[in-house]
Amino acid sequence: MENFHTILDNPEKDERLKLIAEEIKKCRKCALWETKMNYVPGEGSGYSGIVFVGEAPGREEDIQGRPFVGNAGKLLTELIEEKLGLHRSQVFITNVLKCRPPNNRDPLPEEIEACKPYLLKQLEILKPSTIVCLGRHSASLLFDHFGLNFLGITRVRGRPFEVAVEWGKVRLIAVYHPAAALYRPQLKEVLEKDFSKLGEFVMVKENKENKKSRGIRTKNKTLKDFFSEL
Repeated sequence: MENFHTILDNPEKDERLKLIAEEIKKCRKCALWETKMNYVPGEGSGYSGIVFVGEAPGREEDIQGRPFVGNAGKLLTELIEEKLGLHRSQVFITNVLKCRPPNNRDPLPEEIEACKPYLLKQLEILKPSTIVCLGRHSASLLFDHFGLNFLGITRVRGRPFEVAVEWGKVRLIAVYHPAAALYRPQLKEVLEKDFSKLGEFVMVKENKENKKSRGIRTKNKTLKDFFSEL
């Protein structure tokens, strides 16, 4: 199965991401390549300027070679479509790890370090305006990379953190992982609330000319207004 991503609006980005996917398929930097069924590079589009970063592939993801296609993925897709008003194909979805850890255990530090360069390359190509960290492992890695103090998912969730990057500014937002929300109704309510708040201010760019501006807006408010109100 060819598990490449699709960038709907930029063939050049698509080709660069495919090259990274090929690198990942040849990766032997940690032992996970020996136990995985499929590599899971990620999929989606840079159309909206939003990238979701999870923890690692699960069983269904390992089988299909696609991120977030199990029960947690169904919940994530619903949140993206119902709360953000976007189709799943209009955001980019990936994980910190590109291979499934045995029995869905937590990622090991050496595995995270091995996969980290692939994630950073993907972000550099996509140049997102917003990165949503799904769960503590993703948040911990990216907060540290961008020089932010990670105080735990409970304390930072739902709050935007703006950081300067090579392509401008990125807003980093951590939320609970959808998998955790499946088994804890109270976490699901919090997750839905965080997505709803963000979704009030998110809409897809209307044409290719204004995509580069990353001006995610609604009728009267911009994403900048959203952050200033928090």
